[in-house]
Amino acid sequence: MRRFVQAVAADTVPAALAPDIRAALSDAPPRYNIASNGDALVLVLHDGEVVVDTLRWGLVPRWSKLPETAYSTITARLNRAPTSRIYARPWASRRCVVPMNGYYKWDRSGARPVPHFIQSRSGELLFAAGVWDLWEREPPPLASFALLTMPNTAIPPPLSPDGPLFLPASNILDWLSDPAPDPARIAGTPQPALEAYPVSKRIRSRDVDDYTLLEPAPPDDADAVDDDADPDADIDDD
Repeated sequence: MRRFVQAVAADTVPAALAPDIRAALSDAPPRYNIASNGDALVLVLHDGEVVVDTLRWGLVPRWSKLPETAYSTITARLNRAPTSRIYARPWASRRCVVPMNGYYKWDRSGARPVPHFIQSRSGELLFAAGVWDLWEREPPPLASFALLTMPNTAIPPPLSPDGPLFLPASNILDWLSDPAPDPARIAGTPQPALEAYPVSKRIRSRDVDDYTLLEPAPPDDADAVDDDADPDADIDDD
């Protein structure tokens, strides 16, 4: 995945979340095309309390010489994160949750790739598990995150069955506060039923960020932009 949506309506936020968290999510300006290196709302634990913070998507480890990486760190494989040089320390002590309406994923099974929007079949908000880190080698400090991904058969075909690890709202505090979990056990977390439909190829443009991106589009969408419009477009999004 290379794009996701945070446009939270109050009636989609589970009652299991604290009122201040629900208000912070539903009152935030809607975002329909959050891309790598973009800011997003993230649930983190500060002083034992769950809070909504703004972090950059694309984890920069604290030991990096620069506030950037030479490779993509927007996702981390669940089975490898606990032992990765980049993600092991955040896995142990800095886990996070990213609320989202859904995310975009490309169907590459045909002659031409077609973007789809994946969302909960129930219409409820999704909560993706992630890890975060704080880079402080020079001011200003940078808080950034990566989403954890794994095989997921709930993703409708023909899309490849691989994507974010979603958590029930009732498990958010445990994920944030408990000792580092066993990745094999976490991989067994029941995943929500998902649905997907084709959307416009305009999602490739970082400059496009409005609700029309969520409108269903035919696979041969006439609004397709040039293949060079976004450097992420030709990278496998799994």
